[in-house]
Amino acid sequence: MTSTAAPALAFGDEALAEVARAAELLKGRRLAVLTGAGISTDSGIPDYRGAGAPVRTPMTFSQFLADEPYRKRYWAGSHLGWSRFAASRPNAGHRMLAELEQAGLVTGVVTQNVDGLHVRAGSQRVVDLHGSMDRVVCLHCGQAFSRDAIAERIQLLNPWFDESVASRINPDGDAEVDDVSRFEVPECTVCGGTLKPDIVFFGEFVPPIKFEEARTIVARADALVVLGSSLVVNSGIRLVGLAQKKRIPTVIVNRGVTKADARAAVKIDAGTSETLALLRDALLP
Repeated sequence: MTSTAAPALAFGDEALAEVARAAELLKGRRLAVLTGAGISTDSGIPDYRGAGAPVRTPMTFSQFLADEPYRKRYWAGSHLGWSRFAASRPNAGHRMLAELEQAGLVTGVVTQNVDGLHVRAGSQRVVDLHGSMDRVVCLHCGQAFSRDAIAERIQLLNPWFDESVASRINPDGDAEVDDVSRFEVPECTVCGGTLKPDIVFFGEFVPPIKFEEARTIVARADALVVLGSSLVVNSGIRLVGLAQKKRIPTVIVNRGVTKADARAAVKIDAGTSETLALLRDALLP
């Protein structure tokens, strides 16, 4: 088994004591896991709210629907962001969660991320609460497309458009682009309707069936572990509420404060990958 010596070097005495408390609390329990952007930072995907994260105002669903310039801006940025997003790889944290699931300790992973890295790391039971960037759907007829196929069409429609026009990638796979006046947005090849990545925009609700799947994962667990989420988004805090109602403990691992720190049995202010390394070594036989 991997030695705990190297990860332990990343912790102060207080944080190590919290990790030990969490390991003792979680031992022998089946774990539901909720992840946020903080688990993917080691894969090169920036965090929304971590230290140094730029303040940004994401496009709302109503803006996307109402105005073609908004759709141009969104698809231009999303297309450029997708090439970098798709090149990211699962990190040690993703892989360790897959290992814990395979060992029977994790009932499933509920993620607020849209990067698909948990599935690519080998996790079998994954609920992507906010969708996944690798799928595109038509808002009119419901036809689904692979993101790679749409990316090829965008490149054909806009051969002049490349990464040199972008300034920054964001956690949702978007990129900042200033001038999109010439950008051509692809339409649905079935009905000519509006295409949208299969993700939950600001102003949209998590599909009820998705939240029910997430609720089931928590209901079948004996503890909830939150990794890399500030729990500002309502879908996450609701799952913490479900854990409280079920009277199972919640352990939170996140750099900085979260909206549920007061509700946690243990809060560890540290990175997810290094903390998971210590917890895995303590929990696996």
